[in-house]
Amino acid sequence: MLSEPRSGRLAAWGNALLAGLISPDDAVLAAVGEDAVHRVTGLPGEEGPVGLTLALGRLRALGVTGLRVALPAPGHPLGLSGPPAFNARALEAGEAVVCQGAALGLVPEVSEAGPAGDVHVEVLWACLAVREAPPADVPSLGEAERELAEALREATTVLSRLDVAASGPAAEAAVDAYRARAERGREPLAPGYPPRAVRVLELAQRVALLVSVAHENGHGGAVSASEMAARTEALRPVERTARRAQVAAYNAYVEERERRAR
Repeated sequence: MLSEPRSGRLAAWGNALLAGLISPDDAVLAAVGEDAVHRVTGLPGEEGPVGLTLALGRLRALGVTGLRVALPAPGHPLGLSGPPAFNARALEAGEAVVCQGAALGLVPEVSEAGPAGDVHVEVLWACLAVREAPPADVPSLGEAERELAEALREATTVLSRLDVAASGPAAEAAVDAYRARAERGREPLAPGYPPRAVRVLELAQRVALLVSVAHENGHGGAVSASEMAARTEALRPVERTARRAQVAAYNAYVEERERRAR
């Protein structure tokens, strides 16, 4: 089901820290979320893994002024700029953080430990060299918002045409979880982000939720292999639009800062 990318949390709250809007403790607490611990390995000047607080401080010292998000998928290197070795690691993870101001990027490796019912999640971010170039296929916030409005209509039409049920226990659980998270007052983005970025991210998550429900809520009326393939093919551009919009929202802090510097 829909989940917030760890790269999004790290970039958003790392940007707020770099801007001096929050304390290191608050930034790390928000970035780690419900995971047990995050560490970073491969940082220049460090021999082994270090905690996230030290890592963010070291990145600042190395000249990092902002953090971008990449959410690549097969055939769609969204937010990446190379080199191939970094792109391959990011594609395998499905996400990455790319530093602005230093040719570095971070790719998460997630592991679980502990007995059933008491599993804790640990994340090890690998710090790797990246190519300093414009990220691939990232739209502006305005473009993302327009695309999302169309994608939301398209998703509804596709689900109706293919008779994919938007009800049932799985769908209801997904919607309830989404609403509960919103009602708890969870901040979708960190301080310093423009209101439009918050609006785009929330809409992107709604669209992604529809796609997730469609994929996970059984086969609906698509009972043949060809009909199931048609459903997947029809929803692919909708999912792509939602990912593009999420990246645009998370990257809005860096984009806005660059625009003001021109």
